[in-house]
Amino acid sequence: MSFAHDRSPELEQQQKEEQKSVPRWYAVQVASGCEKRVKTNLEQRIHTLDVANRIFQVQIPKTPTIKVRKDGARQQGEEKVFPGYVLVKMIMDDEAWQVVKNTPNVINFVGAEQKRRYGRGRGHVRPVPLSPSEVERIFKQSEIQEPVVKIDLEIGDKILVLSGPFKEFEGEVIEVSPERSKLRALLSIFGRDTPVELEFNQIEKQN
Repeated sequence: MSFAHDRSPELEQQQKEEQKSVPRWYAVQVASGCEKRVKTNLEQRIHTLDVANRIFQVQIPKTPTIKVRKDGARQQGEEKVFPGYVLVKMIMDDEAWQVVKNTPNVINFVGAEQKRRYGRGRGHVRPVPLSPSEVERIFKQSEIQEPVVKIDLEIGDKILVLSGPFKEFEGEVIEVSPERSKLRALLSIFGRDTPVELEFNQIEKQN
């Protein structure tokens, strides 16, 4: 026998209140290129306005990259997983909402458009927390140990293969897939131009 439908209104209300007190991750849209500035300003506001008991973390998820320049030099760096957004772990209430929303260069919370529950004024977005699976995927992506290789290459560029079965072969780029860190190039194999797929870190651009 199931008692799932026998919960009292008082119990349901208690469960809702408990859910409100659990910190959740929220995505906040910010002005382009201002992610770091928003993070710094918001962290200062959290301490100045004494809301550290409700706003716990501000994160800009990043993933390591290696950019291959035209001269073949490799430069290590980082790339934002979600440009234009910061993630905030917080307990959502009116005061905490105001602290985040009124931070310079913050545009709005990501959420559902409807009658505003927090704050006043025109424009109403109900902040919707990220699901646990979304949070896990985002931070797992930012913790990848193998850097993403970025390369300054265009179709028609000449390349030299540095490693793999076609080491020391020269060729011409016919396709670039930055999202996969791969390219296709025509290599002269047995006197015939043959398309071959290569990793960015397998090749060097020729001047």
